[in-house]
Amino acid sequence: MVVRLRLRVSVGERSLNVVALLNSGYEAPSPQLLIPINLARQLGLWPPENAFEVEYETAGGLLKAWLYPRIGKVCILYDGNLSKVVDVDIVVSPITTEPLISDALAEELEIAVESFGRGLWRFRWEPKESVRKSERREL
Repeated sequence: MVVRLRLRVSVGERSLNVVALLNSGYEAPSPQLLIPINLARQLGLWPPENAFEVEYETAGGLLKAWLYPRIGKVCILYDGNLSKVVDVDIVVSPITTEPLISDALAEELEIAVESFGRGLWRFRWEPKESVRKSERREL
């Protein structure tokens, strides 16, 4: 099991609700959400215009992607509520199959992982007993 959260991602007037994987190994200097091309298309970010071509070192080798600095807003949908909204860089990847939450974005969203193995999380400001289960993966 892993930790996945339901997010609302907005770029301008477009918004999508998506399930994203929390990836503590996705180290980023700023809050970033990495998304596949199909989601970028729905958000009006594909084909890439005004994006910077970037390369990331991954466990599988170099990843060439497109970075849109501070173009989006993200919040967590939980228990019928919305978390605080965070300004994010959106990174479009040609090889990812699901959105990935960077370490810096997890920090800004105040996520505390209680168990990666069981897929349990909470907000840092909540008592430790307030754990939630991971969302199911969406394709």
